[in-house]
Amino acid sequence: MTKAAETVLKMLESLPGEVQDRVVEHLRELIEDLRDETKWDELFERQKAGLVKAARKARQEVGAGKAEDMDYTKL
Repeated sequence: MTKAAETVLKMLESLPGEVQDRVVEHLRELIEDLRDETKWDELFERQKAGLVKAARKARQEVGAGKAEDMDYTKL
């Protein structure tokens, strides 16, 4: 456990039980959010090369006059 985690644990222990439970629930939510963000970051990083390739291709097609405006009525 890191020093920062130990400090937070000591701070938590100094609170009344009810407050500890509320803090722990907030921490659970925060940790889950951070896990989700990490998953999205990893997924984006794995897909990054493909996204860059697609963007380059799109730019080339626009530059070559091969691109067409999106027809939003067909969506």
